[in-house]
Order: sequence, then structure tokens, then C-alpha cells
Amino acid sequence: MGGLLLCVAASAPFHAPLWAQTHKVAAPEKVLRAVAVYEWTGDMAKPTASRLIPVSLFIDGKLEDAGVYLARPVPFALDTGNVYEIDRAGVALGTLDLAFARHLVAPATATTTYDDGWFGYGKFVPPAPPKISTLKPSKTLGVINGLDDDDRPHFSARSAQPGSGDAATPTPGTSAPSDTPADDPNRPTLHRSTSTSGQTASGSSDNTPANDPDRPTLRRHSPQDADKSNSGQPGGSDAVASLNDDPNRPLLHRGKPAAALTEADIPKLSGLPGDQDLHQLVAVSDATNRTPHDFSRAWQDENEHQAILAKMQAAARAQLAVYEAADARAANHAPAPAAPAPTGTRMTTGKQTRAVTPPTPPPPAPPEPLLDEQLTGYTLSYGGAPTYVYSAHTDGLGAALRFVTVVAQVDMDGEPEIAIKSVTDAAHLDRTPRMKLVDAVDAEASNRASLLFELRAQNSRQFALYRVIGARAEQTFLTGSTQ
Repeated sequence: MGGLLLCVAASAPFHAPLWAQTHKVAAPEKVLRAVAVYEWTGDMAKPTASRLIPVSLFIDGKLEDAGVYLARPVPFALDTGNVYEIDRAGVALGTLDLAFARHLVAPATATTTYDDGWFGYGKFVPPAPPKISTLKPSKTLGVINGLDDDDRPHFSARSAQPGSGDAATPTPGTSAPSDTPADDPNRPTLHRSTSTSGQTASGSSDNTPANDPDRPTLRRHSPQDADKSNSGQPGGSDAVASLNDDPNRPLLHRGKPAAALTEADIPKLSGLPGDQDLHQLVAVSDATNRTPHDFSRAWQDENEHQAILAKMQAAARAQLAVYEAADARAANHAPAPAAPAPTGTRMTTGKQTRAVTPPTPPPPAPPEPLLDEQLTGYTLSYGGAPTYVYSAHTDGLGAALRFVTVVAQVDMDGEPEIAIKSVTDAAHLDRTPRMKLVDAVDAEASNRASLLFELRAQNSRQFALYRVIGARAEQTFLTGSTQ
């Protein structure tokens, strides 16, 4: 055994010392990011009513349901003071400071639906307008007095003789230059701090940074803040509310808590308004300020827009035809129709044989109109294929009102390859919910966006994230159902 070990050791090649081969690996970034849906009616700047619906929370490298994560009793994503950025395809349109959260339970006799679960309420703040400089050019040119020769630059009124080492002699009638310049209100100066060495003005050491409103901090709740944030919540108590005051509880926001706003200041949105009145946008809250990433894809020109629209319409009509044929067979309990008989058959009667010409088929009916069409283009990742989302509905009520959604990526030949297809009707939403696009969102801070859809059933709904790569879609997250 000893000889074998020596042989192996002798045949092993020479390697550099281990310390020369090691390298420092940076610790992976800890991402804390929440995604929600902001809904409102009326004007966005001054909404008639609004609410924030928590969707997902990316923490510890995985997605959690933001509506229930760390609910003590308020979910972590809806803590008072959390700041959400209202985005459109990754571009910020403003912020929303959460003022309070409410847990709604729809009674059995409720006349409105979709009012079940946790909702957040806050005030929308549009982005601050860019600062415009108020400086104006001076109409009076500066003049330097006391120079003997205007065509030659001088450092003093009268220079000393070269090489004499003497100071300049002042011009008669002028005062000698002094070491201290005259007081000039516009002259920039450097002021020495009045604090002692090693201490700041507030008495803290130099190692303690100054107060910075943008610096991330861990905020500790006071008992007064706890009473204020939990007042009016059904089922709340001091013992339960104190769980939200855990100093080790992670915080999602940067900045200060929202001002004390009441329900009278922020009208709560209830029920589910019609598509024409309800507006939806993605809301993102991140513990770190990140560089914005625009996931939208602009049209090259109107010709490209119309060409993609025509192809998406054709794909949507094909899916509608398949859905209608399946519904008709299910309603009649009949098998699929057999192949039609070949044309040009001959009929024999007695001793005579004559050709039978089939009747001329009626002209095809005009295509059913598609209403409220929406076509949105995205580039979901750097260098990724263009992704298009098309949605529309037909006219009618009940089973005649059908909803269609198609998601496709365009290949190298410009042809759409379908990744998601969904067709349902108003009478069977509980069987197949309607897929309604909210927007594209980077739920994991990975510079790769997913498509956020609302899955709307008859009296409930869910929200789902889909990742589309290579004309294939994968559902990466699904929230709980709200009644």
C-alpha cells in the first residue's frame, strides 16, 4: 500500500500552491422585491377610487404569495410606509406610499364581488418635474480697472522690475493690495466646520454618516405608530399588532413612511368596475434603487404594426373557430363530422346513368368582428425575440360573448409562433377564466420580464406570472383566489 501511494505521488504533476489558485467570489445579491397591481377609476393623478392588490414577493431566492407572507396580521408587502413604484413596461410613472391596509371579507349577502382578501391604500405621487435653471445671462460685461496697457495681460497695476524680487508698486491713488480679499457676496468660500475634530455637529463620530433620506435604514416602529397603523382593522389587538413591531422584521421600502392619511382622504375601490372604467398598472417595491429597464417594443412604422396585427387576428380567429366547434359538439353530444363525399358522383337509375352535380355552397359569412382589440409588443430580455400579446372579444351575451388572448413570438421569417392561447365565454368563466394582460414586469430583478395576467372567473380572480422563452410559456407563479 505504501509503495502504491509513493508511485501515485511521484506520477502526480507539479501544481502551483493552493494560495495562488484561489480567488475571491462575491456574495450573491440578496433581492427583496414585491410586485402588486394598482387599480383605480377616474383620473390617475386624482383617482375617484383606488386600491393595491399584492401579488408576489421575491425573497430568499424564491417567489412567495405577497398577500399572505408574514401576515402579523398585516402582510409584509402591505406594511404602512412601503413605497411602490407605478410602472408601465418597466418605466416609472410615479410612486404610491402605502398609508394603511385592510382585510376585507365579502359577506354572503354582498351585492359586489371581488372584495375579499388584503388590499393596500395609498396616495399616488407623480414624478417631480425637472428643475429649470433660473439663472439669466448678465447684460453688463465685466470690466478690469487699473491696467496701464489694455492690450497686454497684467497681474497687477504696476509690476516690479524683472529679477529684482520686489513687490509691485501700487498706482498712485490706489490702495496697496492686501492679503485678505474684499468681501464679495458672490465669491465662493469654504467654511470650516465648527465641530471639534473627530465629532460632527450633532456630536456623533466622523465614522457615522450624515442623515440621508435616501439611505436604506431599518425602521423601528414605536407603540404610537403601531396603534395608528392598526386602528380600525377588524380583529386587531395590541398583542397581535405588536408582532408587526419586530425590530428584526425586514423592511421593503426606502424613504420615510407616508403621511397620516385616513379613509376619507383615499377612497377605497370596491367591486369590479367594467373594463372601460377600471385601469390597471404594475406596482413594484424594491429595497434597492435599480436602473430602470424599458421592456416595451416600439413599432418600426405603421406598416409593421398592421402586418403583425393581421397575423395575430388570424391566429385569434383560428382559436375561436376551434373553441366554437368544440362547444357545438359538446352541446349536441355528436361526434366530429365525417369527411364530405367527393364531388362528381354518378347516379344509376335503371338502365341510365347520369352525373349528379352537387349544389353550389353558399358564400362564406363575413368574419365575426373582434371588439376592443389590444396589441402590445415587448422585448422581455436583452436580445430576446419580440413578444406580442393580442386580446379581443366578440359581441353578444353569455355564451355568445367570447374572449380570446394570444401570446406569440416572431421567428426569423417574421411569422408568429404561439406560446399562449386562451379562449372562453362569459357563461363558462368558472371553467376557463379570462386571461387579461396587466403588463410586463421584472418580478425577480433579473433584467428579464415576465407577463403578468389577471385570471378572471365568474366571481373570483387570480394573478399569474408567465415566462416566455423560445415561443414557449411557463407559469412561474400563481396567487391565491380572491372571492
